[in-house]
Amino acid sequence: MTKNGQFQTIVNTIEQKASLKQKIYRNTLIAFSKLKECTKEIISDLQEKATQFDQGVSITFVEKGEFEFQLKIGGDVIVFIMHTNVFDFDKSHHIWKTAYVKEDQNRSYCGNINVYNFLADSFKYHRFDDIGYLIARMFINSENHFFVEGRRQLNFMHNDFVNQTLDELCVRNIIQQAIIYSMDFDLYSPPFNHVQEISVGHLLTETSGMHLKTGKRVGYKFSFED
Repeated sequence: MTKNGQFQTIVNTIEQKASLKQKIYRNTLIAFSKLKECTKEIISDLQEKATQFDQGVSITFVEKGEFEFQLKIGGDVIVFIMHTNVFDFDKSHHIWKTAYVKEDQNRSYCGNINVYNFLADSFKYHRFDDIGYLIARMFINSENHFFVEGRRQLNFMHNDFVNQTLDELCVRNIIQQAIIYSMDFDLYSPPFNHVQEISVGHLLTETSGMHLKTGKRVGYKFSFED
């Protein structure tokens, strides 16, 4: 291949792929901004309602930068994080079976937003060994089509990648379902055999055992169907 031919290949790749990924990034950033603004509204409404029956329940919104925000409701923290890269999918993924992607393979490239659930006390007491759980992840392509993989309703209410585009109703529904799932996802005491040993050093360096590893399903198999 001549030098000119190589140069043109680079130009074509920039036009076809780099520019495409920039468009997907912008779509994902817009979607993330919509999630953020809608979450602020929901939190504000919940704060107003909660004061009518219990002013002690903590309900807050915290923006952690351009690509992360958190909402706290009682003992739960839900974290939304936008990944700055664009992803494709393995050929075994279900989207490759659709005529929509077969017609144009560039439609398979997607931006990604992840949703995690943590215990609020993990942050409050700086328990850095505590674990959170991925409860949903959203994928958005260059045409603003999207789908969600997640737990329970989050896994099947928004899985029509071929036809569904992100609108305000979808955004609100995703946030509310994430809240409902997290609050219903209770903390289990780990099996006795998983917590029967502790080192002296661990005990002496951690105040009252507050930093012992904790998670909603520590010691249990966390299956897709819970």
